[in-house]
Order: sequence, then C-alpha cells, then structure tokens
Amino acid sequence: MILNKDLNLFKKRRKVLTDQLPDNSIVILQNNPISIRSNDVEYKYRPDSDFYYLTGFDEPNSACIIKKEKRSFTYFLFVEPKDKNKEIWTGKRIGIEGAKSIFKADNAYPINEFEKTIKELINNIEHIYFPLGKCKKLDAEILALVNGLKASNRATSRSPRTIKDPRDLIHKMRLVKDNYEIKCMEKAAEISKNAHIVTMSYAKAGIFEYELESILEYRFRANGAYGPAYPSIVGSGNNTTILHYTKNNKKIKKNELILIDAGCEYDYYASDLTRTYPENKKFTSAQKDIYEIVLEAQLRAIDQAKPGKRFIDCHNKALTIIVEGLKSIGLLKGSTEQIIKKGNYKKFYMHKIGHWLGLDVHDAGPYFDKNGDSIKLLPGMVLTIEPGIYISNDSSDIPKEFHNIGIRIEDDILIKKGGNKVLTDGTPKTIKEIESMG
Repeated sequence: MILNKDLNLFKKRRKVLTDQLPDNSIVILQNNPISIRSNDVEYKYRPDSDFYYLTGFDEPNSACIIKKEKRSFTYFLFVEPKDKNKEIWTGKRIGIEGAKSIFKADNAYPINEFEKTIKELINNIEHIYFPLGKCKKLDAEILALVNGLKASNRATSRSPRTIKDPRDLIHKMRLVKDNYEIKCMEKAAEISKNAHIVTMSYAKAGIFEYELESILEYRFRANGAYGPAYPSIVGSGNNTTILHYTKNNKKIKKNELILIDAGCEYDYYASDLTRTYPENKKFTSAQKDIYEIVLEAQLRAIDQAKPGKRFIDCHNKALTIIVEGLKSIGLLKGSTEQIIKKGNYKKFYMHKIGHWLGLDVHDAGPYFDKNGDSIKLLPGMVLTIEPGIYISNDSSDIPKEFHNIGIRIEDDILIKKGGNKVLTDGTPKTIKEIESMG
C-alpha cells in the first residue's frame, strides 16, 4: 500500500456518506469495466474514482452496495474470486476473503452474484441511490426491479419511493481532501516538479517534442508515480497556442517557446503542472512582454486563493491583469471594463483560471452553490491556477513578433487555514530562474 494507507479511512468515508442518507436506503456502485485498446489488447486499468474513493479497491469486475437501516450501514463488496488458472495470466486477486479481511467488507461475494444480490436487497428499500445513466444495463435492471415491486403490491413488502444519483453527495465530499489525500497530492506534485526541472535541462532546438515527453514520463515512473495523470502536452512554436495539443511530434526550432503541461498520478491522485520557456532559456522582447503579464496574473490569482474567497475571485483577478497587460503593449484597446464585458480578450485568453484537482485531474465537485453563486474556498480544497495568453501565427491583426507565442503557467494550490500552499512550488517560473538555466 502506498504511503502506508489506512483502509479504515474508506470506512469513515462510507459513514460520512450514509449519515447523509435516510434510513432504508441503498447505494449501488460499479467499478469501471476493462476497456479494449485494440483487438484483444486492453488499456491499462484505472478504477472509477467514486468507487475507489469509497472502497480503496482497484480490481476490475467489482461492485459495491451500501445498505443503511436503523442509522447503521452494511457494506457489501463484489469481486472476482481467486482462480489459480486465471491468476497466472493477470496476477493475484484479493478474492472473497481478502475483500472482508483487508478491505473491511461486512459481506463479500463473487461478482457474478451482484445482480441476484441487488434483487434480494432492494426488497423493502425505500430509497435507491446509483449513478443514473452511467450504465444502461444497471439502469434497466433497477427500473425493472422497481416496477416489478410496484406491480406486485404485496402487503409484506414496500417498493422504493425514490431513485436518486449519489454523485452530488460523493462529489461534495471529494471536494475537501483528508490528510491522506493531501499527502498523495503532495507526493504527486513533488514528482512532477522534479520531472519538469530535469526535462527543462534537456530542452533545446533540434530535438523533437516527444523526446521531452519521454524524459518527463520516465521521471514520473522512476520516482514511483503510476504514470501521467492525463496525456502530456509538449508543444513548441505555434503548438504552444493549441490548448490541448498532444501529438508532440514537431522538431523544436531555434528561439521557439516550449510549453509543457504534464503531471503524474500517485495512488490515483493527480498533479497538473505547466511551464513555458524558450528552448535556449533566453526570452525575446515580445516573449518576455507576454510572459510577464501571465506570471503577474498567476501570482495575483494565487493570492486570492484562500478561505472565504470565491473560486471566481481568482479568475477575475487574473483576467483583469491580463486585459490591462495586453492593453499596455497595444494588443487590446478600450476600457478594461468594456473589454471584459464584450469578451474581446477571449481571442488571447479563452479559458477559465483553473479547476478542482484530486482523484481526477478535472476533479469532481461543484463550482457554484445552490444559489448559483461561485463557491467559497475552504481548507482542504485543491485547485489549479493556470492563466495563459495564446497568439497563433494566423493572427493577421497582431504584430508578427508576437506570433507563435503561447504561454501558460500552472501550479497546484492547496487551500489552508489563513492562506494556501503551492504544492508545485520550486518549479522554475520567474524569468530570472528560467534564464539562469541557459
């Protein structure tokens, strides 16, 4: 187990969830299925984040049921049973006994008994919670069971009164990280930081983007990460202006910028880190002008990331600085208020300031409260702060010295009491730090 993980923490999460449910409730969750990459070759398996959050179990062909009665709950885990012949091909399984002894299931069954057990447990249940629309087969099965119970109208049983999706409840829980989650994310950030630093030292004209990608991802695995948390973005020249560029197949030319957006995953927890710098570590005048605007926007947005502030406050602060900065170098004209109101800045900065980070790189959790207002930041939340400016080579109305300049600077921010902690701090990002590497 990574970082000496205490599996009791998953039991605590299940209790937090069930404490929010009425009596006579049942929660049904399935793990991700195995996905085929090509013919009979499978993708590397990755468990469903909500399932893993509540169980800690990461084997495929698994499911769980949590049943709440009289203010207490029973936890059922369904797994692949141990099978010596199959384990030769795919490795050891936890099995039925391990599901109980290691993963704290009150009851454990073979996965092929999942459907039968649902049918048995759903009788007399008043409230059913499962991810609506995620699995058509499960949708149809539960609806058929509910309709059957209603049609029978037996005096000895009650049919369910409500069917709800539990993800809103689970995702609100996931929004505030516990101590173990924070340790995982600190570790992921540290690995990513060091990988970026090493990769920066290899960056130069004449090599291909994919060579930097290979160095970066080697450092991820060499330091204990599962691998990239998302497809690594390594863009040079005009590719820096493509937000989700992942081909990574261009040869880097002299004086071009290199934008690397890449983070590793540690015990399924993501990091997300972006740095932009010239291949020779020496900024041109135009590159420096844009870089200084983006860096100032990021630093001021990070200052906003603290308890009591709203998520949108970080974006608004960065946006104002970007607009005023672009005005100062003649790329935008007019009042800051009108530029923002009309959205004229969007040809240079077309995305928001960041996103939640956790088990998913774009992590679960609401951005707005029940009144539609931007959510307030709380200790334990983790978000990215990643402003950018992008000027492609087809921007005919922009002076050519600014063409092919795409700059994004991104760090991972943990909200703490009284302020924040930049988890990816120490990855060079000031102009002085970058140019000193040349």
